[in-house]
Amino acid sequence: MPVITSRALIEGEAEGRLLVLESDISFWGGIDPNTGDVIDNRHPQFGESVAGRILAMNRSIGSSSGSSILLELLRLGCGPAGIILIEADFIITLGAVVAREMGFGQIPVVQVSPKDFECLAGIARITRNGDILCR
Repeated sequence: MPVITSRALIEGEAEGRLLVLESDISFWGGIDPNTGDVIDNRHPQFGESVAGRILAMNRSIGSSSGSSILLELLRLGCGPAGIILIEADFIITLGAVVAREMGFGQIPVVQVSPKDFECLAGIARITRNGDILCR
């Protein structure tokens, strides 16, 4: 099992099937906050769900309202188990921090290099120290 070292933006542990987004997405209007489904019909992963998965993406696009969508996803129990980013994304990170502080759950948010991002596949486990193990 390859080990990828990441930079933890929010520490935590998670395991789940990876959903590697082929293009950036706006959480506001791109992901249904009630189900976790990708609802942007122009997105390559249209119809997929982020619920319970490790969401891997370059970064989010759109406004700061994306934080509130992630917060709502976690409040309703249909958010991702963890998030892997190439670019540090403060909108996504803020949503995860607020969710943690409000008691809606804690998910890790980590940053990896573009080269390591290409190695992501299958099921991933994010460890407390930021290592990512894929199988």
